[in-house]
Amino acid sequence: MFIRSIVLALVLVVLSVPLRAAELVEGTDYRTLEPAQHSDAPPGKIEVLEFFSYGCPHCNEFYPLLSAWVAKLPKDVVFKRVATGMGRTAWTNLAKAYYTLESTGDLNRLDAPIFRAIHEEHAPLFDEKAISEWAAKHGVEQAKFTTAFDSFGVNTKLNQAEQMVESYKIDGVPALAVGGKYVVIANSFEQMLANASALIAKVRAERGPAAAAAPAAHK
Repeated sequence: MFIRSIVLALVLVVLSVPLRAAELVEGTDYRTLEPAQHSDAPPGKIEVLEFFSYGCPHCNEFYPLLSAWVAKLPKDVVFKRVATGMGRTAWTNLAKAYYTLESTGDLNRLDAPIFRAIHEEHAPLFDEKAISEWAAKHGVEQAKFTTAFDSFGVNTKLNQAEQMVESYKIDGVPALAVGGKYVVIANSFEQMLANASALIAKVRAERGPAAAAAPAAHK
């Protein structure tokens, strides 16, 4: 009985170990971007992108899992979100809302609430008027929000995001891309995060011995 307990414990340990880069299968766990995309990450950093929409129910479900994963990323990893409309007018307005809240400094405070408003409270936040009124009820000066929503800066960020969707060949959200080279393929949110972690290790290893020594995660 003691031996069986040890064996079971070892099996659980093995199953809990994240997928390593060497175990990834191209076409099953990831696809390679051709050509590789430029990253805005500082030198020596590995960029992870999440393509998402507030209007996407799967993105809403993924949000808490992703947030917990991001909080534990190693110090050499830079995480960035890309809000996209995916060709839908309502989602495009929500992408503009993301970049507007970012510009007004209210994104961190209202990021989770806007997901909750749409998917739990069923608030129809799909046009500028409804979104700006919702923002005003949550402490954002409405005139300031409306000005930012229609600003050159917000529209530029939206256009850049949609160009990235095309360049990364993203056909659905949520989606994760790593190092400007790889897009994650997975059958579950948990597998998506495990594969992303393995791809981070893969990119680090490809950059050479100095980068391959993974830094400690943030505490």
